[in-house]
Amino acid sequence: MARPEPIHAHALENLRFIRDAMSRASEFTAVPGWGGILMGISALVTAPIAGPPDDTARWMLIWIADAAVAATIALVAIAIKSTRSGAPLSKAAPALRFALAFLPPLVAGMILTPVFAMMGLVARLPACWLLLYGTAVATGGAFSVRVVPLMGICFMVLGTIAFAVPAAWGHWLMALGFGGLHIVFGTIIARSYGG
Repeated sequence: MARPEPIHAHALENLRFIRDAMSRASEFTAVPGWGGILMGISALVTAPIAGPPDDTARWMLIWIADAAVAATIALVAIAIKSTRSGAPLSKAAPALRFALAFLPPLVAGMILTPVFAMMGLVARLPACWLLLYGTAVATGGAFSVRVVPLMGICFMVLGTIAFAVPAAWGHWLMALGFGGLHIVFGTIIARSYGG
């Protein structure tokens, strides 16, 4: 007759399984890789159309229109990815935590945009937008997979650089950030985290 196995023999394996399951349940995994790639392509198209920042409403409105396109792409891609994964956004606490951390820096950017415009600092908006978007991604990414906060930090670094270089480089830095970083990290997310 076989001796019963003591309960502690598998306790570590069981604890590891429980910890991993809880970690996955607390992460917002619907960050869209393919959506990020499309957002990046949109920014790469917008940069040459907008040209260098020139303190005009035209330049600012072109980029605001691209931001609206990118936000639409992101929302649709998030909805599709969450539906495919079987985790509806309406019942996902991780999605709510992600949104509550992601939105405040974006709201700050929306408030600062007209302030920069009224003060004649439209040419410095690329730095502001990159820095605050990076902050949004880094803070929201704290509730997502590991690569998301890293992407946010890269945007923040690029935004900081944008404040230090000539303002005329702004559209290239916007292309590099909103275009290049979205494409690079979107590809990583699509390949490693299911689209």
